[in-house]
Amino acid sequence: MRVTVDKDLCIGAGQCVVTAPDVFDQDDDGIVELLTDSPAESDRDAVKEAEHVCPARVILVEE
Repeated sequence: MRVTVDKDLCIGAGQCVVTAPDVFDQDDDGIVELLTDSPAESDRDAVKEAEHVCPARVILVEE
């Protein structure tokens, strides 16, 4: 699994951080920070959920 984010379109809702805190964080402005682009298999469900709940649709998960 590979994860990418479009920081330019992020609105800082933070749902990704709440859903998958081992993979996502936010900078001082609230914009998404990707902690790893190749999350552990144990984070798969959380990362897929983060992709789904992101209101700005800035997370892309490729299998």
